[in-house]
Amino acid sequence: MGAIRTQTTSLAAAPRELAICRIAILNGADYEYGHHFPLLTDALPDTPKETLEAVLRLDAFVVPGEAELPDAKLRAVFRYTDAMTKSVAVPQEVFEGLQGLCEEREVVEVTAVVAAYNCVSRFLVALGVGDDETDK
Repeated sequence: MGAIRTQTTSLAAAPRELAICRIAILNGADYEYGHHFPLLTDALPDTPKETLEAVLRLDAFVVPGEAELPDAKLRAVFRYTDAMTKSVAVPQEVFEGLQGLCEEREVVEVTAVVAAYNCVSRFLVALGVGDDETDK
């Protein structure tokens, strides 16, 4: 899984870590969230941590306002991540929103990150990794 995160050469850290953190929230993977939220805050140093946490905890398919996320690409990644995580099939308008703001390779890399980290989060949750009860 490290290669998905470190060898996605055209995808910047902010959209990658936003997607990973959003997946962790949606799937209840606290362990994953704990490891990736600091990477997200490092990638978006001008966005307050409290704002990022509030955005990540919004209901699925909500489009964050411009005040919450600094650019349209991040908002498109947020919506795309929600679609892939919650319903697998991505609505055409959501796909086109991402495609209109990203190069083809970035779209592929966002898709790979979202798919891979959905796998990771489900694995962690199923095994109880990060659960206080399980870790004792």
